[in-house]
Amino acid sequence: MRVFVTGATGFIGSAIVQELIGARHRVLGLARTEAAAGKLVAAGAEVHRGDLEDLDSLRSGAAGADGVIHTGFVHDFSRFQEVCEIDRRAIEAIGGALAGSGRPFVVTSGTGVAASGLPFAEQDTNAFRNPRGASEEAADAVSALGVRTAVVRLPRSVHGPGDHHGFVSILIRMARDKGVAAYIGDGLNRWPAVHRLDAARLYRLILEQSPPAGSRWHGVGDEGVALRTIAEVIARHLGIGAVSLSPGDAANHFGWFAQLAGLDCPASATQTQAQLAWQIAHPGLIADMESGHYFGI
Repeated sequence: MRVFVTGATGFIGSAIVQELIGARHRVLGLARTEAAAGKLVAAGAEVHRGDLEDLDSLRSGAAGADGVIHTGFVHDFSRFQEVCEIDRRAIEAIGGALAGSGRPFVVTSGTGVAASGLPFAEQDTNAFRNPRGASEEAADAVSALGVRTAVVRLPRSVHGPGDHHGFVSILIRMARDKGVAAYIGDGLNRWPAVHRLDAARLYRLILEQSPPAGSRWHGVGDEGVALRTIAEVIARHLGIGAVSLSPGDAANHFGWFAQLAGLDCPASATQTQAQLAWQIAHPGLIADMESGHYFGI
């Protein structure tokens, strides 16, 4: 298949590109800059110039592809509602180019769309608690146009070597700056997680198996790792203390990240693993952190 991939040079997208090429698919990667284009060429992919707000570039990239994987996202959490609407428009534009074709279109969302404290399962579609749900709403609208859409919900932490901007890396930088690794209250709120290489394989399986339109899948390895456990691993590797903060003190310590740090959002991938024969092959979050690459070891 010739696959159009957005976010193709990102932490997750670049792993998907390698996974697809390794399975003998041809990849057309969206590139906003010359540097991104160079990375795609080096990876063995074709280059399609454009970005997520250039809707014509998205339409033309999708029109010439046998399938699309959309992992691109504007990671500016200071204007989260706005960037979620950018994602909605991007999905609608790609879907319009695929309308009536039955071609597969894999869209990315997050398990945090529910964040209710109850285990979030694949069939749960009516509990969206944050603006990221716009991506799933757009995917459903596109499905009605005759596109074989599938939504992959990624967890709070997608981890692995090379993760310099994910939530675990953010926590480590904060701990270095503040001199303590913090959690909120008892720290038992849970984050699901997955290794980026396991996530990449899931995207390929969905693309190749082309499940029914409107399907939801969870790219989850660890169903829920307590924030306190994450903080304690950080503290030990940095040689600092792990401390509990009240919600008020957490706002000062974590800043914009405080709300995310306090979320309890476990998620299950039982159906995904069973129906797609997707098996976890790489380390879980804590084992990955203990290997040391997050700390420059």
